Amino acid sequence: MQVRKPSEQDVDGLLEFFARVPESERTFFKEQLLDRAAVEGWVTSDRGRRALAQDDDGTVIGYAAVIPLTGWSDHVGDVRLVVDPARRGQGVGRGLARWALLQAVDCGLSKLTVEVVAEQDGAVAMFTGLGFQAEGLFRDHVRDRGGELRDLIVLSHSVNDAWAAMETAGIDDALA
Repeated sequence: MQVRKPSEQDVDGLLEFFARVPESERTFFKEQLLDRAAVEGWVTSDRGRRALAQDDDGTVIGYAAVIPLTGWSDHVGDVRLVVDPARRGQGVGRGLARWALLQAVDCGLSKLTVEVVAEQDGAVAMFTGLGFQAEGLFRDHVRDRGGELRDLIVLSHSVNDAWAAMETAGIDDALA
């Protein structure tokens, strides 16, 4: 698996990837994943950091973004992460989440947040395994395409605390 910044040449591959994500899951994304103009805007924008994960044959199997918030929360980044349904449980999401943590350090962010629908046990377990902690539960906060209300969990990660611990253990040198 290769993780890299997407380019304009990746737009078709990203659109094909997002089309493989079930519509029931696309309901919960903040961005218009199947809109060509939106995806083209991501790969040319300077706002935030974005990455794709590719298989050895070049097929896009994952996508992640770290989007810095603005104003009084400009020290916080929002993580958005999607993994091909056929590749879940194989470390793709974990690799992209680690990439997101490194981007947060590089951007000078001190906190990352991620919003996860409560039923997504695998995603919650992956993020908590990487040091994210639950900060909030919003009951009936998200409405799916079928009109059913779902609970939303907000997880956060204190980048400064984690990086300080890695520096103490000498792990930061290995990541540089």
